[in-house]
Amino acid sequence: MAAQADTCVFLFTEKNNERILKMTEKIKAIAMGVNIKNSEDNFDYMMEELKGLAIACDMEVVGELAQNLDHINKAHYIGSGKIEELKGLIEFTGAEVVIANDELSPSQIRVLEDELNIRVIDRTMLILDIFAQRARTREAKLQVDVARLQYLLPRLIGQKDYDQQGGREGLHNRGAGETKLELDRRRIEDKIASLKKELENLGYQRETQRSKRKKSGLPLVSLVGYTNAGKSSIMNALVEMYGSAQDKKVFEKDMLFATLETSVRKIDLPDRESFLLADTVGFIYKLPHNLIKAFRSTLEEVVDSDLLLHVIDYSEANHEKFIEVTEETLREIGADGIPVIQVFNKTDLTDTEMPLVVNNRVYLSAKERIGIKELVQLISDEIFKDFVECEMLIPYDQGQILSYFHENAHVLKIEYEEEGARIILECKESDYEKYQDYSVSRIK
Repeated sequence: MAAQADTCVFLFTEKNNERILKMTEKIKAIAMGVNIKNSEDNFDYMMEELKGLAIACDMEVVGELAQNLDHINKAHYIGSGKIEELKGLIEFTGAEVVIANDELSPSQIRVLEDELNIRVIDRTMLILDIFAQRARTREAKLQVDVARLQYLLPRLIGQKDYDQQGGREGLHNRGAGETKLELDRRRIEDKIASLKKELENLGYQRETQRSKRKKSGLPLVSLVGYTNAGKSSIMNALVEMYGSAQDKKVFEKDMLFATLETSVRKIDLPDRESFLLADTVGFIYKLPHNLIKAFRSTLEEVVDSDLLLHVIDYSEANHEKFIEVTEETLREIGADGIPVIQVFNKTDLTDTEMPLVVNNRVYLSAKERIGIKELVQLISDEIFKDFVECEMLIPYDQGQILSYFHENAHVLKIEYEEEGARIILECKESDYEKYQDYSVSRIK
């Protein structure tokens, strides 16, 4: 993507009215898209979302161009007549970049850049750039780097540098462009392999952390959903209401892809039940496949979950489509068989009364902290429905049973007596029945 223009700040002070004028220059962009006839996609929304992505990438959208077609033009994405119209729009607005609403082929980018004489990027490249800007941890940065390089690899051939190599100085220089292309391909492939190896090492560390959490016996609940639906706000509401330290809150902001790294917090409920809550990266229309592959290790938190909280922005008119996008992505990563509670957030911006619970749905407002207790009750009913709270006396010569409970149940209290270890625990109904001979009482 084109490098960002230098920030220009102009200060003008007028003593009489103490006015200060401050202007910041941003990259000027034009959003363009093709509305395919009979498509199920909401084209108008996707164009608005494209502009939102551009703004999230610190650009200024100064124009928009759309065309209705039966299918995308294979040569240059839009029709030749629209290219002339786009040239006029570029000249009028002074745009420095054009952003396509779909993923472009290398040849389409090349043809458009030759015709327009400015930088052309697509939706995928824009999302990758946002991820690159927002990545904070080493793992997230590596994941984004892998996705960007995998996106770049097949597009080397479309770059002008290679078309200007070789064949112009007789037989002696023939094939030089191809040689440079192959060298650059090899460098990128080697770099991808190196990054993947480092990611594997970080993946082992993440797997170790997951194993420790599994041994704790605490259920894992993951927040999933479309980007900017309010997942982080819900996590912070739960963290705030159930006694965890304020510095355990996660970053939240009304912007696309505010969260890229998975954060896990322990939620301690008043009845001594506890679970782990994970905040995950949001999904979006046409989320680049390479990003899903690169973030697979992060999304494994979702796959390992005992319950998913599908957070939905209920105030958004397209929320039903967002539900479909999220469910499709969950199927792609293999998390479609996990129990789900649908959390309709931002209900305060609608006419619906809240809190409202309908089967496995809850309508709430994380911002106003309305409906959080009802959500927690739904979570508790689901993840602890097969759990039994009981008291057991484990003889000292049955230490393997005590070890099993430490790894696969939630031990609330333990006292060492003459006959053995007396424990109060929460365990699965099946485990209680298996070790019922050691039961002193069933509390609930």
